[in-house]
Amino acid sequence: MWALLSLAIGSFGIGMTEFVVMGLLPNIAADLHPAAWAASPEDAVAGAGWLITLYALGVVVGAPTIAASVAKYPRHRVMLALAAALTVFNALTFVLPTFELVAASRFLAGLPHGAYFGIGALVAADVLGPGKRAKGVAFVLTGLTVANVVGVPIGTFLGQQYGWRMAFALVAAIFALATVMIAFTVPPHAGDPGRTLRAELGAFRIGQVWLTLGVGAIGFGGFFAAYSYIASIVTDVAGSPEWVVPIILVVMGVGMTAGNLVGGHLADLDLKRTLLGGMVLLIAVQVLLALTAQWIVALGFFVFAVGFVSSVLSPTIQTRLMDVAGDNQSIAAALNHSALNIGNASGAFLGGVVIAAGFGFVAPVWVGVALAAAGLALTLVSFRWEARRPVLVAA
Repeated sequence: MWALLSLAIGSFGIGMTEFVVMGLLPNIAADLHPAAWAASPEDAVAGAGWLITLYALGVVVGAPTIAASVAKYPRHRVMLALAAALTVFNALTFVLPTFELVAASRFLAGLPHGAYFGIGALVAADVLGPGKRAKGVAFVLTGLTVANVVGVPIGTFLGQQYGWRMAFALVAAIFALATVMIAFTVPPHAGDPGRTLRAELGAFRIGQVWLTLGVGAIGFGGFFAAYSYIASIVTDVAGSPEWVVPIILVVMGVGMTAGNLVGGHLADLDLKRTLLGGMVLLIAVQVLLALTAQWIVALGFFVFAVGFVSSVLSPTIQTRLMDVAGDNQSIAAALNHSALNIGNASGAFLGGVVIAAGFGFVAPVWVGVALAAAGLALTLVSFRWEARRPVLVAA
C-alpha cells in the first residue's frame, strides 16, 4: 500500500505541475510579458499559453521514447529516476528568470510525465491482479485527479498571493518527497530484459493503436481547450473576482477525481460502452458549459461535469491502448499520455488562436466541442474496424 501511495504522490505532483499553469496564466503573462500585458491582456494570455503547449509537447516526445528505452530495466529504479528528474526540472521553472528559459524548463518537465504514469500503471496493475487493469491505471491516476482538488487550487492561491513561482517551488518539494518515498517503499519490480527499443516501437505498426491515440489526442483536445483558459472565463465572462478561480478549480478537481474512480470501474465492466458514452457526454456538457458560462453557478456545475466525464475517459483510453498493443505494454501504457498531451497542446493552441482572433474567452469551449465530436467519430471508426478484424486483446 505504501508503494502505491508513493507512486500516487508523484502523480499528484504531475497533476499539479501540468494544471496549475492554467489558473495562473494571467499572472505569468503579466510578469513575463509586461509590455504585451499593458497593450493587450488577451494577447499576453494567449502568448503565455505556449507554456501549456510546450509542456504537452515534452510529454508527447518523452512518453514513447523514454518508456520504450527503459522497458528492459527494473521498474522500481526507473520510477526513482523519473521522480528525481521531475524534481529538478520543476525547480528550474521556479528559478529561471525569462519567459524563454521558463518555456524550456516546461518542455523538460514534460519529458518524464508519460513514462512515469505508464510504468507506474503497469506496477499498480500487477499489484492489484488480473481483471483489474483499469482499476490499476485509475489508482495511479488518482494522484493526478486529487491534485486538481487540492494541489492546483492551493498552488493557484499561492501564485496569486506570493507570485506564480511559489506554485512551482511547492511542486518541486512534492516531487522531492515522492522521490524519497519511492526509494524506500517501492519493492524490486523486474522489467522485461528481452525488450528492446525497436521491439517496443513495434506498437506503431498496429492500426488500432493509431486510432486509439487519435481518440485521446483529438477528443481530449476538447477538454484542454476549455480548461486552459478557465481563469479568464471565470473573471472575464462570468465577471467573478480572481479569488473565485481556485474555487472553480476545486470543483473541476472533484469532478475529475470522481470520474477517474468511476471510469476505472466502468471500463473493467464494459470498455466500449464507457468510451462511446463518455465521448457523447463530453460533447454535451461542453455545449452546456459554453451556453451558460456567463452565470457563475452554472459555470461551476458544468465545469464539474466536464471534469467528471473527461476523467471517466482517461483510464478507459489507456486500458484500450494496452489492450490493442499486444506485447508492447510499456510503450502502450505511456502512449496514452502522449495522446492526451497532444490534446493538451492542440487544445491550448487552438483556444489561444480563437481568443487572439477576437472571438472571446468562451470560444475555446466551442473549439472543444468540435474536437470532442471528432474524437467520437474516431472511436466509432475504431470499433467498426475491430468488428471486421477482431483485435487480440493483451493478457
